[in-house]
Amino acid sequence: MAMNVKAGGDGSHGDPMIEINTTPLIDVMLVLLIMLIITIPVQMHATKLNMPDPNHAPPPTDPIVVDLEIDFDGTILWNHNPVTSEAQLISFLRQSAEAEPQPEVHLRPNRLAHYSTVARVLADAQRMNVTKIGFVGNEQYQ
Repeated sequence: MAMNVKAGGDGSHGDPMIEINTTPLIDVMLVLLIMLIITIPVQMHATKLNMPDPNHAPPPTDPIVVDLEIDFDGTILWNHNPVTSEAQLISFLRQSAEAEPQPEVHLRPNRLAHYSTVARVLADAQRMNVTKIGFVGNEQYQ
């Protein structure tokens, strides 16, 4: 408890006014509230989903893999054979997109290759609807 002495000119000179200091009470209540919030277990809101059963069987055949390399000087290699023009690259990508099943295109850009060359090849693959494309050889960037 604290004592608050009222100073004023209303004739009650020297009469002490005793009030409860509520600041420590509020501090204790806030600490208790924080402790209560921390100790309440987190409610897990779960939504039931009807997911399909996983298929652990291996694929019936190994996928067809196409190696697409981009060298540091902008040379594009399709299965280790140089591509001489963009029309030839588009032709290869169109054949891959139309094949059934669609082969996996493994893109391996050299770390010194220009970004514009890699972006152009990816844009051509997207325009030709090549959907199975992935980057390989990313360990060279670490």
